[in-house]
Amino acid sequence: MSSKEAPTPRERFIAALERRHLGGRVPHFELVFFLTMEVFGKVHPGHRYYTQWTQMTESERQAHVKDMAQLFIDTAERFEHDAIFLHPNPFDLDTIIRLIDEVRSRTGDRYFLMIHGDATFAIPTGSQMEEISARMLEEPDKVEAELSEELDKNLEQAEKLAKHGGLDGFGLCSDYCFNSGSFLPLDWFDRFIMPFLVKEVKAYRDMGFYTIKHTDGNIMPILNRLVEAEPHALHSLDPQGGVDIAEVVKLVGNKIALCGNVDCGKLQTGTDEECIESACYALEHGMKAPGYIFCTSNCIFTGMDIKRYELILDSWRKHGNYD
Repeated sequence: MSSKEAPTPRERFIAALERRHLGGRVPHFELVFFLTMEVFGKVHPGHRYYTQWTQMTESERQAHVKDMAQLFIDTAERFEHDAIFLHPNPFDLDTIIRLIDEVRSRTGDRYFLMIHGDATFAIPTGSQMEEISARMLEEPDKVEAELSEELDKNLEQAEKLAKHGGLDGFGLCSDYCFNSGSFLPLDWFDRFIMPFLVKEVKAYRDMGFYTIKHTDGNIMPILNRLVEAEPHALHSLDPQGGVDIAEVVKLVGNKIALCGNVDCGKLQTGTDEECIESACYALEHGMKAPGYIFCTSNCIFTGMDIKRYELILDSWRKHGNYD
């Protein structure tokens, strides 16, 4: 990039992850934008039923991938996203590569591209909670071995993606916290999550990938642990979990990039004024950190009023400028 050329969205996003803002407007993205039916008249790929992928003809598969790619691009262009979190459906190596290639063929290096890539242990579903908790207590070595095996599979796929090229990074989307804090006692967190998270992030870094660690809820009891694992950024700094972005900036803003944290609860049930206030608060304090990316505290989920999202984007355009 020459000094006379404006940075691309991808370059702006990477600069934020590396904690060096380029001036101009704060980078922006969303983990997922599910309101594609309302905006574009198309079902989001994550909500499509494509278990029949193996029964599709090659031309049908190509059409499906092209449709997914264009929908992600349309979303990024419509809402000025600097990064695209791709959600291939089905989520297998072949479809992932096809989708990356299709987006790159249409946009070049304009956007930062990432996919989900977190093999660390997340909050189990209610039906699994009791069984998994008992296993961690009664046969911890077996649980660790299974977690290690799962991580190795994940990293093996990442190595193939690194060799193929086109992908910039991973969103590490295993949730660790309730609104009350970590779902595991901290000594269990240190045994069943931390070693694998550290290995995962280091491996991705060694392959040349960027990482954004996502977890909802109250991360404050494990904030230092998350930073010590050295992902490039934290997402989503959940205000519904009591996480105050101003406090996070003071504590770790010089160590890690931050993504967030417009209150999704306010976007769903609050007033317009509360939505604007939340967006402005996130911008005011997030922009004090060397690396900051504006986004909601989760995603643009089904059922949210699109006008609410557009409302906080107006605040971003007005108040999210370094210069």
